[in-house]
Amino acid sequence: MKAIVTVVGKDQVGIIAAVCVHLASYNVNVLDISQTVMQGFLTMMMVVDVSACNVPVAELAQAVEEKGKEMNLSIRLQREDIFSAMHQV
Repeated sequence: MKAIVTVVGKDQVGIIAAVCVHLASYNVNVLDISQTVMQGFLTMMMVVDVSACNVPVAELAQAVEEKGKEMNLSIRLQREDIFSAMHQV
């Protein structure tokens, strides 16, 4: 199963590393990353594989949100099917 991780906030050193290490601690594999920095603000989108995740996806979503708060970022995780359904016209 795939999920989408979005990260938004003021750019700082180590964001990608911290998010990837945090995801890896839950046995989540990063499949693709896209990022943009505009006027000091980062937006990043990641496609991740959560099929081997060692906790339920809802618990993982809560954990990444908490990590975001620690880093003064907005980090969200949604299952790919839900993300796609929310963004269809």
